[in-house]
This record gives sequence, C-alpha cells and structure tokens, in this order.
Amino acid sequence: MTLQDFRCCALVTRYADARVLDSVVLLQAHLAARRVTTIALADERVPGPPPAGLDLVDEATLVERADLVIAIGGDGTLLYAAGLVAERGTPLLGINRGRLGFLTDVLPEDMLATLDAVFAKDCQIDQRTLLTAQLRSGDRLLRGLALNDVVLQKSETGRLLDFETRVNGRYVNTHGGDGLVIASATGSTAYALSCGGPIVEPQLDVLVVTPICPHTLSDRTVVVSGRSEIAVTLVDRPDSRALVSCDGRTLGELLPGDSLTVAQSAFKTTLLHPPGYDYFKLLRSKLHWGRRSFDPPA
Repeated sequence: MTLQDFRCCALVTRYADARVLDSVVLLQAHLAARRVTTIALADERVPGPPPAGLDLVDEATLVERADLVIAIGGDGTLLYAAGLVAERGTPLLGINRGRLGFLTDVLPEDMLATLDAVFAKDCQIDQRTLLTAQLRSGDRLLRGLALNDVVLQKSETGRLLDFETRVNGRYVNTHGGDGLVIASATGSTAYALSCGGPIVEPQLDVLVVTPICPHTLSDRTVVVSGRSEIAVTLVDRPDSRALVSCDGRTLGELLPGDSLTVAQSAFKTTLLHPPGYDYFKLLRSKLHWGRRSFDPPA
C-alpha cells in the first residue's frame, strides 16, 4: 500500500477526558498550518466550544471525508476509530493518552514530529487483518467487524456457559466456563492474553481461540490457521444465554439454537507507525520485560 496526499484529517477521541484536549488543540493548529482540513465527531460532552478551525461532523460525514484518522486516547479509542473506517481502509495513527497503548503507540511529546513524518510518507505502514463475526438466529443475521477480538461471554453472573466449538466444520470441544475469545494476531495482546493466551506477532496469519475461565483446567488456547472458520453454538440448558461483542461493541445475544461464526474479513485496517517502530521494543516497554521486581518504577 502507498499513502496518498492527506487533505482532510479526522480527530477521534473521548472528549470527556480533559487530558486529550491539549493534544487536540496542538494537532489542529499543526494541521491548519499545513492547510489540512480537520474534522471531529460532534459530541455534546465537549467542555466548551471546539478549537477554532475544527469542524464537527456526524459519523457518516467523518467516514466519507477523512483521508487520515488520528485516534487520541487508549487502545479502545483506536479500536472505535478502526470500526468507523474499517470498510474504507482509511489509515489510522494512534496517539497514546491512555494506559497501556499497544495500538496507540505514539507518545504525546512525539506526535507532531510523527505527524510530519506521516505527511512526508516517512512512516511504517502496517496492515492488520480484521475479523468478521456472523450471529445467526432464525431469519436474523447480525454482522460485525473486529480488529482485536470477537468475544462470547455469559450474560448472567454465577452461571457457567456450556458451548461447542468447531473449526472448518470439525468438532473441537464442548467447553464449560465463562466464555470464549476469538482473537486475531493483533488481538493476542488484549483480552486473550489476560486469559492465558500466547503473544502472536501481528503479521502471522492465525486465529487465537482462548477459553475464558474454563471449568476444565486442560481446556487451553488453540491457535489455528487464519483461513479457518470458527463456529460456536450453545448447549441447550435452562436459562443458557450469552452475549457476543466485537472489540467491546455488543453485536447481539446468542441463545441455544443460534450460531456464531468467526473468520477473517476481506477488509484490512492500516496502522501508521513512526520511523523506527519495532514491535518487540513495544512489547518490552509495555510488558516491562527486563525490569526486576525490586527495581523502582521508571
């Protein structure tokens, strides 16, 4: 993929967090100096008037007009932005104003220099695979896209889910537990990691299938080909029901007799990284590898 000239840039952030407003003001002024139109989502939670020159638009207009999307916040903000432009393939740049930041990997103090590198096309282009989920219940069919993961979770506290998984039509297991995470390689460092799944280099063509709090301790993560289709059905038990979400956005409810299928999407998300970006350096930083437990915090 080659980058085109950027004429309109969209800023996506959570305005309820006052910390991001300073970054918004700096970015908007920097873009204005380049004669780039800057737009953002209209949000009634914005404290006070928007910065001068920032046009507020609805989601459909933002998706249609933006040549570049800058997500300012944590990984959740970038996942939301990725969901907005998933079908258009609009490039995304993530400014970290959150906590961990595997996807929003640009620090606030580096954002203007990184933006200049992006406009000079001196940045790393990183295409990531998306997942597509289909939830079928009778004549109803719900579809969703996810950059990180599709998650099946129990909807009632205190009740285990019993569900079956199949890969390309082949029976794998009947699970008992709190649910299941089906993650892309990108999503291996998200919810799946906290459930004991492996860290997978983002460019590997695999899916990571990780049980959530399995009742049987031998029920472990399975890594399958990225060309696989994962099918999940609930075992018919009294009051058995589950919720399905894509990158944290609720897709719908799964009931006995319904089916959930997850596979790779034909769409891809394009992430832009600063010059010198190194995935393993990012892991070392975010996971504090090499830091002894008795060392003082940095």
